[in-house]
Amino acid sequence: VQLQASGGGSVRAGGSLRLSCAASGRNFRRDTVAWFRQPPGEERKFVAAVRYNGHNTYEDSVKGRFTISRDNAKNMGYLQMNSLRPEDTAVYYCAVSSSVILSNLASQAAYAIWGQGTLVTVSS
Repeated sequence: VQLQASGGGSVRAGGSLRLSCAASGRNFRRDTVAWFRQPPGEERKFVAAVRYNGHNTYEDSVKGRFTISRDNAKNMGYLQMNSLRPEDTAVYYCAVSSSVILSNLASQAAYAIWGQGTLVTVSS
């Protein structure tokens, strides 16, 4: 089982990026797919999650700017990031879990499978 995150890059503030998370060796139709990020010098933090039934959860600072989605047929997860800010600069990680409960969606410990991270840099 492997997750491959991609789509990171450097953009100016106000720009957009779309991150992708490809799952191989696993059908994640029943999984929760999540994105976390680790800003420079900080701990990794929750960004967004989408459950198998389409229920989405977002961290407050990205609400209205980021959209998480999934394509079960392709085993892909996505994070569309609009109106990017310098404080969004971080390494972004995707993760999946088959057993995370609603109250633990933002908990890193709830996710057993992680991608390698993709760097997003937003300049002012």
